[in-house]
Amino acid sequence: MAEAGPGATFLHFDDIDWAGAGAAVPSAPKELVEAARKTGARQKRMVTGDRGFYMNHNVMPAGFSVPTHVHDHDELIVVLEGGCTVLDGGPTMGANDAVVIEAHHAYGFTCGPEGMRFLTIRTGEAGFATA
Repeated sequence: MAEAGPGATFLHFDDIDWAGAGAAVPSAPKELVEAARKTGARQKRMVTGDRGFYMNHNVMPAGFSVPTHVHDHDELIVVLEGGCTVLDGGPTMGANDAVVIEAHHAYGFTCGPEGMRFLTIRTGEAGFATA
């Protein structure tokens, strides 16, 4: 649960339930969401609009691929553990790497051999469209 203080909202990781994969992006393709759930992918919707921010804590297994897609808001991805390779010749990202993605920029990735734990931070609720 979130604790509100003067000018701040404190979010405690252990107090927020894990949601199934795809919970943060209702417009994600059902096939992708179902595939993610079957592999154990999951997410916590940490921030859902407080002061205009949205943040998800995501866990994806080794080898899981998110196809090329776009969102309708700018996005910051921060890799906490493991890593991924960005599709279409993009770089490999590892723990503590980050990328800022402009709204409507097409990207996708495949998780590395350790899977990936990462944060997505946006300034709006994410829409999803395949590119």
